[in-house]
Amino acid sequence: MFQPSMFDSHHMSMLDMSTHKSSENDMGRNRDDDFETKSGTETTDAPSGDELDPFQPRPKRKRYHRHTQRQIQEMEAFFKECPHPDDKQRKELSRELGLEPLQVKFWFQNKRTQMKAQHERHENSILKKEKDKLRAENNRYKEALSNATCPNCGGPPALGEMSFDEQHLRIENARLREEIDRISSIAAKYVGSKPMSSSFAHISYSQGPTRSLDLPVGSFGAPQSGYVGEMYGSSDLLRSVSVPTDADKPLIVELAVSAMEELIRMAQAGDPLWVPTHDNSSSIHHDILNEEEYMRAFPRGIGPKPLGLKSEASRESALVIMNHVNLVEILMDVNQWSTVFCGIVSRAMTLDILSTGVAGNYNGALQVMSAEFQVPSPFVPTRENYFVRYCKQHIDGTWAVVDVSLDNLRPSSISRSRRRPSGCLIQELPNGYSKVIWVEHVEVDDRAVHNIYRPLVNSALAFGAKRWVATLDRQCERLASSMANNIPAGDLCVITSAEGRKSMLKLAQRMVLSFCTGVGASTAHAWTTLSASGSDDVRVMTRKSMDDPGRPPGIVLSAATSFWLPVPPKRVFDFLRDENSRSEWDILSNGGLVQEMAHIANGRDPGNCVSLLRVNTANSSQSNMLILQESCTDSTGSYVIYAPVDIVAMNVVLSGGDPDYVALLPSGFAILPDGPPAGGAGGILDVGSGGSLLTVAFQILVDSVPTAKLSPGSVATVNNLIKCTVERIRVAVTCDQNP
Repeated sequence: MFQPSMFDSHHMSMLDMSTHKSSENDMGRNRDDDFETKSGTETTDAPSGDELDPFQPRPKRKRYHRHTQRQIQEMEAFFKECPHPDDKQRKELSRELGLEPLQVKFWFQNKRTQMKAQHERHENSILKKEKDKLRAENNRYKEALSNATCPNCGGPPALGEMSFDEQHLRIENARLREEIDRISSIAAKYVGSKPMSSSFAHISYSQGPTRSLDLPVGSFGAPQSGYVGEMYGSSDLLRSVSVPTDADKPLIVELAVSAMEELIRMAQAGDPLWVPTHDNSSSIHHDILNEEEYMRAFPRGIGPKPLGLKSEASRESALVIMNHVNLVEILMDVNQWSTVFCGIVSRAMTLDILSTGVAGNYNGALQVMSAEFQVPSPFVPTRENYFVRYCKQHIDGTWAVVDVSLDNLRPSSISRSRRRPSGCLIQELPNGYSKVIWVEHVEVDDRAVHNIYRPLVNSALAFGAKRWVATLDRQCERLASSMANNIPAGDLCVITSAEGRKSMLKLAQRMVLSFCTGVGASTAHAWTTLSASGSDDVRVMTRKSMDDPGRPPGIVLSAATSFWLPVPPKRVFDFLRDENSRSEWDILSNGGLVQEMAHIANGRDPGNCVSLLRVNTANSSQSNMLILQESCTDSTGSYVIYAPVDIVAMNVVLSGGDPDYVALLPSGFAILPDGPPAGGAGGILDVGSGGSLLTVAFQILVDSVPTAKLSPGSVATVNNLIKCTVERIRVAVTCDQNP
């Protein structure tokens, strides 16, 4: 157990090496009180284990002070009002009660530990009940699957002969397995037993001919990789992450300080550590890491690269239209961070805050996090990381935010992805701008990436620093646009007020966030492959929507596919966002005239905008249907996302009403370059010089009753819809390319 004085001085010296003010050190000591625990209030001191002489008799057992009933009652009453007293409050209590300040401090620490233990026991009992319930449901699904037979021959059913209800059971089966494993591992942490494996964790569905549906949940892409599901199990991240223990915290602080030093050097170094590349597509600068030089410059770090992982490192710099204070807040607030970077961050959470920073800002802030990083396609597995994030303001006024993985604290036999020191330096510039230098350095097993996405991933365009900086630059422009006032409406006068404009932008932002978090190969999803036709596999999953004002209630079927087009990404983007060409691919518009009713620019590029479209169809029952659409593009990719909206609800939004209660089911497209051009120097794609990787995703309400079962007809309809849309797009853009 650390002595209070030793831990406080050591902890604060590493959190803020450049600051020596006594007031800030006092603040640090107050925050670190909770890092210590004591089992009692000692009245005598004894030598530590290192000071004991083995030839001297063992000292007498320490005596503990027993508090009087009045002392306990007074401290209990104070605890109800303030469980974390500061130094001044502890000294006042000690004078009133006749105790030493250290005795008061230890009593409050023990009381907090006792309350935490009671809370954990209560949670554990709830978790055990949920686990038993899930096991019972699980056994019912297992029995239903084991008894499934072909109605014609009595043998194991093939995919084409199996009802969709039974297919749905398999999806539900996998979801329950993940839930049981998660809950049992949490319960094991509290009760001290081994995590219980789910009763059907090793069931094989490979009876009879191999079918795409028979791949385990988690096999997100390559039909040629039969063990992808093993490598990317859906509950691995949830098993591994936990709140760090008190013993871990000094190690985490040391690791964070070391990572910060490495990030600063990595961001500011030149040749030979970084090899510059040529990229004419934008003003963003791009560098590739010289790995041999890196190992010489940073021999220690977080240890050698694990077997089977490959290094992926890149560096970018750009000027963005946002001040350094707001940038730091976005990076340190997990909700803002995952919203701004929703195309890259599919899930994120803060597990523990070790320091909130000093002087009312994030200088010295330290937090333990988990996150899942994605490419907008079900064909590319997500990357999961457990890491610490550290923020610091340096002497020259520059801010830095660094991430580094904590895998070494939770050793795992299978390491699929880890972050070496990665993050950004932020330098304040005049007129509200900032210069950002971003370093992205990871080690990853990417063998499960689908073949058509391999060039993109290998070139560091999919997960690298270029994509982070380009996304940040575009989102800063969007935020600046949303805060602008006195913008002329022009000919589109549907939006009558600044409040209506902001409400519409807020609704569009929620639509984009919903689309991005549901289109990738996140382990939170259970995609099922409906067909095995190479790159045109259609992946589907079902969701139950209940008690969510932002979604219509019922059964929602999500379907997505990705495929390659021999057309530059910009041409595909312009075709899909243009309302005049919408009838060429949008089957639901039924060939009707599409008219733009409102338009809000979101940046310098004309492709960055939010539109409200009206569809006038020949069918009077569907006339005047409204569609909310946002299109956005940068140097690394583009999106066209849309959702049908209710006319009455949109009238409320356009007049400045709350958009959170407008039900949306977003569909749309993600357009990425297909990788570096063949023989291209530097390995970075000039946008518009190669082909495109297009992801098409639909969300459709197939039943308004959340408890209803999914019918095979609904699945067939959605499957045909997405395949027909893909074929229409392919024909339209390739004909346009080669008239």
